[in-house]
Amino acid sequence: EVTFKVTNVTGNVHLLQGRGGNIAAINGPEGILIVDDDYRELSKKLAEALKTLGSEKPRFVLNTHWHGDHTQGNEFFGKESIIIAHTNVRKRMSQDNLNTFFNRTTPASPAHAWPLMTYTESMSIHLNGDEIKLIHYPNGHTDGDTVVWFKKANVVHLGDDFFVGRFPFVDLDSNGNVQGLINNIAAMIAVIPTDAKIIPGHGPLSTHADLKAYHSMLVETSAIVQNAMKAGKTLEEIKAAGFPDKYKEAGSGFIKTPQWIETIYKSYSKK
Repeated sequence: EVTFKVTNVTGNVHLLQGRGGNIAAINGPEGILIVDDDYRELSKKLAEALKTLGSEKPRFVLNTHWHGDHTQGNEFFGKESIIIAHTNVRKRMSQDNLNTFFNRTTPASPAHAWPLMTYTESMSIHLNGDEIKLIHYPNGHTDGDTVVWFKKANVVHLGDDFFVGRFPFVDLDSNGNVQGLINNIAAMIAVIPTDAKIIPGHGPLSTHADLKAYHSMLVETSAIVQNAMKAGKTLEEIKAAGFPDKYKEAGSGFIKTPQWIETIYKSYSKK
């Protein structure tokens, strides 16, 4: 019974929220471009929501990374829309992917759902009076992460590099890396304007201050686990000790505190 909530962010940029990852859309006389497209079961409802913005058929679909809650809609929209993503997104969507964290294998997507155009570092799309810039930040949430910057509108979609006020999911099996994520968020903080509106992969529309608070949480919780590792603590001992109460709410989302501790432990154990 999911319906899409459509919120105007600023100008002709909108936020659409269904069941999966947050979707951004820019509309205008040159067509609609969307960032991510939720689960396949919601594609028709997403098309209906996009119709209220001018067209149920996006001209372009950008994928921030390969996970299904952001890309399964490619199977519906990919028959007519041009799908664009980092080269590693096409690689992962064209193969089976084992995820040891969830103990499951995600099968390859059908070929028409793979990105038709790929890039390696950055690219721009000029549409509806704005420059939509795609920037790759390596080995954070996955190895194919894209940040999408609507330059004129001053809106940035960070994909799953950013979970507002919650511990993130770092996909180690997709070459994600906790320190890489920390470094990437620091780099984003340095270049994103302080008055920009920020769309996270999951959670409400956010601010530069929210992103800085998220970064602090990543740094501090990672340091707690690393210090315990240096002291010779086992993973189970670190889980039992947990984090200070100030992080209780951060562990109430999709990724619980024990899972985040395990992710940090495994990520830094790879060194």
